[in-house]
Amino acid sequence: MSNDNEDIKSQELEGDQVAPSCGCCRQGDAVEPPRGKLHCYNWLGDIPGGYADFNIVEVQFKNTRKGYYKNSTNIKLEAGDLVAVEASPGHDIGTVTLTGQLVATQMRKANIKPDAEIRRIFRKAKPADIEKYEEAKAKENDTMIRSRKIAENLKLNMKIGDVEYQGDGNKAIFYYIADERVDFRQLIKVLAETFKVRIEMKQIGARQEAGRIGGIGPCGRPLCCSSWMTNFVSVATSAARFQDISLNPQKLAGQCAKLKCCLNFEVDTYVESVKRMPSRDITLETVDGTYYHFKSDIFKREITYSSDKSVPANLVTIPVERAFEVISMNKRGEKPEKLGLENGDKKSERKEFVDLVGQDSLTRFDKAKKKKKRTQGNNNGGGQPRPQRQQGSEPQQRQRPQGDAGNNNRQRPPRQGGDNRPNNNNRQRRDRRRNDGDDNQSKPSQQPVNE
Repeated sequence: MSNDNEDIKSQELEGDQVAPSCGCCRQGDAVEPPRGKLHCYNWLGDIPGGYADFNIVEVQFKNTRKGYYKNSTNIKLEAGDLVAVEASPGHDIGTVTLTGQLVATQMRKANIKPDAEIRRIFRKAKPADIEKYEEAKAKENDTMIRSRKIAENLKLNMKIGDVEYQGDGNKAIFYYIADERVDFRQLIKVLAETFKVRIEMKQIGARQEAGRIGGIGPCGRPLCCSSWMTNFVSVATSAARFQDISLNPQKLAGQCAKLKCCLNFEVDTYVESVKRMPSRDITLETVDGTYYHFKSDIFKREITYSSDKSVPANLVTIPVERAFEVISMNKRGEKPEKLGLENGDKKSERKEFVDLVGQDSLTRFDKAKKKKKRTQGNNNGGGQPRPQRQQGSEPQQRQRPQGDAGNNNRQRPPRQGGDNRPNNNNRQRRDRRRNDGDDNQSKPSQQPVNE
């Protein structure tokens, strides 16, 4: 019961020591949070009945270092818990990153043999363990700077990249980079006398150093080796050749001064695509002459041939199907008249996108403006109705209206904002114009169209 209370107290520490954990990425603030590339989602964790249980736990330390330890006392552990594990000598503090049956798969991936000696987990980290670990961790930066000066005084061709103290402070691991083999026996003696701890030297490569330090690549994203990559694979210049990339060392090299790891990401797809295209060494024979391979477009599946082997001349671009067709004709002893397609050298026109239903129009939600209908009076200018044509007859000639007879049939719209009673002044004005109809005919603006 006392052990349970101690575990509960260790979970209820202040926020600057242990943070609340959640899900598969729980991590306390007492240790450096692991990089995303080291996380492995436990997709077997929710299987009931204990089928996914395993007595070995994966524990992570500083600098992407991992270890596998046996949970012999059956402590209830979850991802993100701080544990004290067995070390030589003393104990070390790490973070649980994976539990369950999936740990066996990770051990096979790490080439750990089943009969290998596996150390055990002592307990969950107590406040005293965390405090001692923080004290040892605070000395790492100063120790690294002093060890670099010692190596420089000994004139050793090596670079000490980082220092990691064990959880109890009795041991220190020095990570170094060296192009050649280095005899650091004298260095170990000086370091042991200076820092009064047990010394262990581990060599890392330039790729591991870049993954440990991190940075931003030329693509504008964090380095793959420091974000999600789980292991390093050798990269060769043939990967750039398969992708038709210029062999420029300045562009192909990453921040580690080695070939970029991203050259291997798509090379398999390029290799598979090249297998479905004719070899570059094959020449095409036609009546016009011999054509040599000039370049290939793997995405469009098109090949460009030149009539000269060394200089681009009379370039002809044909699809892969046409190239295989010409190759088969050459094997039969036949030569086509021209290298291009039989129906012409014109490429098939690319079909443009057609919006049939208007869903992609930016103005599809705008309200259509209604056009104002003009009245007949505005169209005729004189306020007279248009003469109607009779069906099956020729258009009649326009006749001069007699007086304002057409205005008699017009009806005024009802007045707005008042009664609909006719105005006496308007009635007298209409009578006066009806009586003076003959005088209006003599006006020049009322001349007949056809006499």
